[in-house]
Amino acid sequence: MLNEIIIMGRLTKDTEYRTTNNGTAVTSFTLAVDRDFGDKQTDFIDCVAWRQTAEFVKKYFAKGRAAAVKGSLQSRKWQDKDGNNRVSWEVVADGVYFADSKPANKPVDITVEDLDDEEELPF
Repeated sequence: MLNEIIIMGRLTKDTEYRTTNNGTAVTSFTLAVDRDFGDKQTDFIDCVAWRQTAEFVKKYFAKGRAAAVKGSLQSRKWQDKDGNNRVSWEVVADGVYFADSKPANKPVDITVEDLDDEEELPF
C-alpha cells in the first residue's frame, strides 16, 4: 500500500507553531490549492509538519507564500462541542519546498546550519 500526496498552493494565513508537552515542534498551516479542470475551483487543505520540518516552515513561510508539500494523508476523529462525531483530513508533511521566488518583504537566508544531513535543499 502507498499513501503519498504532493500538493502545491499558497498559504491562506500565517503558520501556527507550537510544541507538544514533551517539546516536539509542530507547525500547522493551510494551503489553497487550485484545480485546473472545468470551472476553476480551490481546495483548502490542512497540513501539519513535525520536528525539523516544523521549524523550517515556521521560519520561512507566511500567508501568501507558495509552497509544495510532499507527505501522507491522514484522518483524525474528534467530537465537536455538541458531542457530534467529526472527521478531519490533513496532510502530514514530510517535506515542504519553496514554490515561488523569495518575497520582497521577507528575505530568505538559508545556511548549512539550517539543514541536517538527511534533509534535501528546500529549493
